[in-house]
Amino acid sequence: MTAADRMPKSYLVRTELERILSTLGEGDTVPPERELAARFEVSRETVRQALHELLVEGRIERRGRGTVVSQPKLTQPLSLKSYTEGALSQGRVPARLLVTWEDVIGDDELCEELGLPPGSTVMHLERVLLADGERIGLESTYLPKSRFGEFTETFDPGTSLYAAIRASGVEFASATERIETVLASPREAGLLESTTAMPMLLLHRRTLDTEGVPIERVRALYRGDRIAFVATLRE
Repeated sequence: MTAADRMPKSYLVRTELERILSTLGEGDTVPPERELAARFEVSRETVRQALHELLVEGRIERRGRGTVVSQPKLTQPLSLKSYTEGALSQGRVPARLLVTWEDVIGDDELCEELGLPPGSTVMHLERVLLADGERIGLESTYLPKSRFGEFTETFDPGTSLYAAIRASGVEFASATERIETVLASPREAGLLESTTAMPMLLLHRRTLDTEGVPIERVRALYRGDRIAFVATLRE
């Protein structure tokens, strides 16, 4: 028995699929399950499992009834730069689709995080984030109405919120972020044109200005197959 014979079929299939992908370019069609199963002499279920792993990793994507090679993930820096700056730095075209823009009465936790008295009015801005026309994130931002109320008249929700905040004279100083893996709700999956089975990256952020005054609280959900985060660490 050779070493290859002792390896799990799923591993061998994954290795062969990696080899096939290395010969294809972005947007090229991946051979169908039936053809791959016959080529590798394995069940379609084994091929389907390997393809699903590549799908979750963002290496391939469904397009119509077929599967194609994906473009590289958008790598977003963990910093005080805006989503727009991060996307543009990689040659991607950022855009946003407005989902919700409303005033809400903040609960005790939200008001405390924003440095507001209990029961204060908070602006809630929910937008789908796009890169090159592809939906990759769903961002919910909460801002003190008392501080940014003029945005109702002046801010274009299709543009960078951070640019608007800076233009109002507010300077960003620090942020606390927490990132975890979650599954999307049916509503979130629909807005992101994904599925409830696709792992998502959930980011919570609270941002302060140079005086230590809270600027925003953010809950952002990102497609794990289309975006990755990177941080630079220094001693």
